[in-house]
Amino acid sequence: MLTLASMASAQDYRYEFGAGIGMSGYLGDANMNLLKHPGFGAGILWRYIPNYRFAIRANFQTAGLRGNTADYKDVLPGGVNYQFKSQVYDLGGQVEFNFFNFGLGYKYKNLHRLTPYITAGVGVVLSVCDGKKAVAPNIPVGIGVKFKLNERMNLGLEFTMRKVFGDKLDGYDIDDLKQIESSFICNTDWYSMLQFSFTYEFGKRCKVCHYVE
Repeated sequence: MLTLASMASAQDYRYEFGAGIGMSGYLGDANMNLLKHPGFGAGILWRYIPNYRFAIRANFQTAGLRGNTADYKDVLPGGVNYQFKSQVYDLGGQVEFNFFNFGLGYKYKNLHRLTPYITAGVGVVLSVCDGKKAVAPNIPVGIGVKFKLNERMNLGLEFTMRKVFGDKLDGYDIDDLKQIESSFICNTDWYSMLQFSFTYEFGKRCKVCHYVE
């Protein structure tokens, strides 16, 4: 009876807000392994939920990135070693596609409280390294999983890779050391985010149901 009452009182919501924390990784001129030199990342997100399969998301994230060319088998010209620490600030938007109808209640809609999803979007990143700042667009792509704790609260785990159309996440000196020029398209800077999130839904959706069991 309690289960049926819960299903009967289930509600749909249009919006979702939350925050996440996790681990960041850098892939570029000064690091070729995402598992080396991990950093801390955190962010906030807002979702618009048009239906059970799709979500449109805006997010702001920050992450620490690190790298060290001493890990390389090859050496830079002159045997120089380069290492860096930078902080990035990322503002962007993404579209999410759920593999299952995500929600609680409404048995006839075949809702699932657990679903994997894929995501992609566009963004802009500001990097700060040794007092030097650089801005570049980026494209995030990733996978994740969502779980509904209850009618309004959700947990999420997501991994994204972000292709940065710029070569300054690791500072300005590395290009000079390698004696290789980069361009808007041809560069090697990527960074990743593995993030655990908690979100809360709000804004009831008005609707009328004409289904008969």
